[in-house]
Amino acid sequence: MEVNDIAPDFSLANEEGKTVSLKDYRGKNVVLFFYPKANTPG
Repeated sequence: MEVNDIAPDFSLANEEGKTVSLKDYRGKNVVLFFYPKANTPG
């Protein structure tokens, strides 16, 4: 991907266990943080 590319849609569980999709936030500013799961290398 390049800067300003549209991210592909994906779904994940939020902190409450509810599944949310990136498309749920279309038209809004979104910041994504990616980090390793606890107790894993990286």
